[in-house]
Amino acid sequence: MEGIKQLRLLAKEYLEHAMSPINARRMELHRAVNDLNMQRPVVLIDEIPFHELNFDGSLTLLCEDPILRSVEDRLRKKLFQWKYFPADMILEPFVPVTKVIRSTGIGVEIDDDRIYFDKGREGIAAHKYRDRLSTKEEVEMIKPPVLTYDKEETMRRYIKIAEAIGDIIPVKITGHGCYSAPWDQIAMLRGVDSLLIDLIDRPEHTHSIVSKIYECETARLKQMEDLDLLELEPYSLHCTASLCSDLSKGYDGGKVMRSHIWGRGMAQIFSSVSPEMHEEFDINYMAKFMEAFGLNYYGCCEPLDTKMHIVEKLPNLRKVSITPWANVDIAAEAIGRKYVLANKPNPAAVTKPLDEDALRKELGRTLNAVKRNSCSCDIVLKDISSSGHDVKNLIRWEKIAMETVNGF
Repeated sequence: MEGIKQLRLLAKEYLEHAMSPINARRMELHRAVNDLNMQRPVVLIDEIPFHELNFDGSLTLLCEDPILRSVEDRLRKKLFQWKYFPADMILEPFVPVTKVIRSTGIGVEIDDDRIYFDKGREGIAAHKYRDRLSTKEEVEMIKPPVLTYDKEETMRRYIKIAEAIGDIIPVKITGHGCYSAPWDQIAMLRGVDSLLIDLIDRPEHTHSIVSKIYECETARLKQMEDLDLLELEPYSLHCTASLCSDLSKGYDGGKVMRSHIWGRGMAQIFSSVSPEMHEEFDINYMAKFMEAFGLNYYGCCEPLDTKMHIVEKLPNLRKVSITPWANVDIAAEAIGRKYVLANKPNPAAVTKPLDEDALRKELGRTLNAVKRNSCSCDIVLKDISSSGHDVKNLIRWEKIAMETVNGF
């Protein structure tokens, strides 16, 4: 019972922040960035190593029921970040219950060995992948997945959460966004060496794999659309700002279609691949895949500063990822007013006591490039595998970043 009592207190505190003027103001800033009418750059912090940060005990979970425990975990992490390093984070004014999806898979499975470097966070590991798609016969085993909506399980979770805190905060059944990373999937099914070698040695074999994987991705998203599993207006787009005026205009209250939402694509393994090869093996496929979406966001960790001439061939493009390994000056000049520049500062900065001068220089260069080229921009510190087990590194990073953008 103590767990439920604390959960209700957390829900009350969370809703107060979610309904606050500062939260509403941040939503305006997010929307302005994606509308290409930026008021100032938005700063976000995501993919946080919370397992290192529980210095005050406020992340300690008390609920025993696994469903309520997951809600408690979410609320505690959101409130912790809101208190210590919020930047421009926004809070949904409800507790989401995401629709439960079951999938048959694509006929082949990943086969890998893993080495965990931090037992407190087993999601961070080194992987050694075995090639599951080395032959024509193995490739022919790939087949589109069959999705089903588990409404019964979704409602079970919804009812349990609503009974616990629904009188304090709205509880809402929500759908899913589009996160499509065909080359991440291929890399895990093949291993990096086999994948990269076959781009040159066996291009026809590689094209057969890409065609199959994109067929699976297209079928997956089409089924999500048919089953009404897509979310109309998520509050985050793979750690970046997602609110946008252009998408919801075409929604008539029926099923959420791909044309109403963001598409999301990337080819991270192509960081060291030429623009010509990148275009041949991903952009040409991705362009067809992205036609169905209202707006699209492309890129993740792969540097795209010198590849904007091929990235621009993607339909309905609105946002492009610019990583720490890209030249932000070149990228901003190519992006201009046409797209959102999704800037990713180097997360290694917070693994040790912060070099404040280096951070100011890094952020200053980005803001100068954005201002010089009239770009809309969000700045996202993400992929934070470690904070050096010291929350002060994140707190100080946030303060410097916010001081910098507030002077924009």
